[in-house]
Amino acid sequence: MSVHDELTSVQRCLDDLIRSVGRLEKQVGSGGLEMRRVRADTNHLRESLALLRETAATTTAPQTRPDLVTISDTPYDPSLWVDTDDEGLGARDRRAP
Repeated sequence: MSVHDELTSVQRCLDDLIRSVGRLEKQVGSGGLEMRRVRADTNHLRESLALLRETAATTTAPQTRPDLVTISDTPYDPSLWVDTDDEGLGARDRRAP
């Protein structure tokens, strides 16, 4: 199964859980600490799944391969290197340290 299919399946299960918690809350009452904790945990799961869906949507997008740049084998124009220093050696007309 793809990630999208798995997330859809989890969403359906979570929707069922939310409905079941709602029915249970009507029978037991919403005043107890335990029921409030179950309701808070259910809401937290809903928020976490929404964040996971957002993250999965951005990470599962097909990555495009960058265009390749062909570099020619012909030598560069020597005028490009006039008045340049050799790395670690300094200027051409001076002695290296």
